[in-house]
Parts: sequence; structure tokens; C-alpha cells
Amino acid sequence: MKHMRTTVLGLGALLLAGCATSSHVMLGKARPPIAPEQVKVYTQPPPNYEQIASIDASSRGSLAMTSQQNMDKAIARLKAEAAKLGANGIVLQGVNDVRSGSIGTGLGNTSFNGNTAVGVGLGGSFGLYSKDARGLAIYVPDATP
Repeated sequence: MKHMRTTVLGLGALLLAGCATSSHVMLGKARPPIAPEQVKVYTQPPPNYEQIASIDASSRGSLAMTSQQNMDKAIARLKAEAAKLGANGIVLQGVNDVRSGSIGTGLGNTSFNGNTAVGVGLGGSFGLYSKDARGLAIYVPDATP
């Protein structure tokens, strides 16, 4: 019984790890955590900064439907990951659309009369996309919130 419980807990941990929506690789020293609202997003690096980590985030698992909602969610997750490390800035390095699934439906009808059968079918589907974003979490010494 104890072995089975350990196995179930281990599988649960693996499933949760597979659902992670952000991650980082440390490149420098972490600082005390700050609020995500204090993290500024840069498209070009500021003149003076310290590297903290390379970070990745995704909008996967969110209820975002539009491209902009997916982008907002991915950026929010980047900011949250950076804030945990005490970074007050992110140099955005790239955003990609990633197909995360699809929804499809179809309908059909058949009729049979004597020795003849006729079948007609119609179907369609569309892709579901999420955004994957990556950036460099940085600390800018002279940044003002």
C-alpha cells in the first residue's frame, strides 16, 4: 500500500511538472522577490544591467482565445517568473505561436432505398494556438518603478 501511494504521488508530480508554464535557467545572482507589476519589459537592453536568468513562459493552459490575450498571458507569466528572482526587467528575446491543439466537428447523413445507399458528410476543424515567450531576466540598478 505504501509503495502504491508513493507511485501515485510520483506520477502526480510528473504530471504537474509537465504542465509548468514558466521556467528559468540562472545566469547570475537572484535578488529578493518583488511584485510582478514592478517588472518592466524591454525590447532593447538598457545601458546598464545585471543578468539574472534566462526565462521561458507560455500561455498554454490559460483560457485566452485571441492572439493578444495569449500574448498578454505569456508576458504576465514571464514577469511573474522574473519577479520571483528579484529581476526588475525583462529583455524580450522572442515570442512564437505554438499549435497546442485543435477542435473539430463533423456531421453526416445516409439514406437507403431499395438497392441504393447515399451518404453525405461534412466536417471542419480549426487549430488552437498559444504563445511561447522567452526573455532575459535582468536587474537595472537605476530603474524607477
